[in-house]
Amino acid sequence: MSISKYIDHTLLKADSVKEQIDQLLSEAKDHHFASVCINPSWVAYAAKVLKGTDVKVCTVVGFPLGATTSATKVFETKDAIEKGADEIDMVINIGLLKQGDYDAVEDDIRAVVEASGDKLVKVIIETCLLTDTEKVKACQLAVSAGADFVKTSTGFSTGGATISDVKIMRQTVGPNIGVKAAGGARSLEDALAFIEAGATRIGTSSGVKIINGEIANGAY
Repeated sequence: MSISKYIDHTLLKADSVKEQIDQLLSEAKDHHFASVCINPSWVAYAAKVLKGTDVKVCTVVGFPLGATTSATKVFETKDAIEKGADEIDMVINIGLLKQGDYDAVEDDIRAVVEASGDKLVKVIIETCLLTDTEKVKACQLAVSAGADFVKTSTGFSTGGATISDVKIMRQTVGPNIGVKAAGGARSLEDALAFIEAGATRIGTSSGVKIINGEIANGAY
C-alpha cells in the first residue's frame, strides 16, 4: 500500500480559514491520502468537495479535552455523520480513566461507537497524559466498546505519538484493530518507523512533505 494511504491529512487549528481548508482538500485529492481530518464545522463543505474521490472525511468528537458528556459526544457524532463524515476520532474522558472509573470510560466510547453506525471510530487516548499501564487499559476499553482504532494523541496536549506508545498499543489491541499515530511524524523516516512499530494510520499536517521526502516543522 502506498504511504499516502496511511495518512490522515490534518488541519485542526482553531484559527483555520477556508483558504487553508481548500489547500488541505486539494492536497488530499492530489496525493490520494486516506482522509482529511478537520474540525466539525468544515465537514459538510469537505464532504461536498471530496465527493466522488477516494479521500474520506474524518472529524473529531469531544475534542480536544474529552471531558464533554457522552450525550454531547453522541450528538456531535450523529451531526457529523449527517453532514458527511466517514470517520470519527473521539477523545476519551481522561480524568475518568485516571481515577479508575473504567466502566464509565467504556460506556462513553460505546455510546459514540453505537451512534456512528457503520462509520469508522478511532479512540484518542492521549498517551502523553497516561502511564503505560493506563495506556494498556485505555486500549482494552476501546476494543471492548467496539472501536475500530486506537489513536495516540490530539496534538493539542503535552506531546504526540512515540514509537514506544505505538508498540504498546499494537501489542494490546492485537492484529485486527487499527492504530493511529498522531502528532509525531514529520518525515518519511518517522512515518515508516511508526508503521514498522504497528501503526496503520498516521495523523499529520505534514503529509505532503512526508511523501516528498522532506522534513517538516510544527507541533502536529
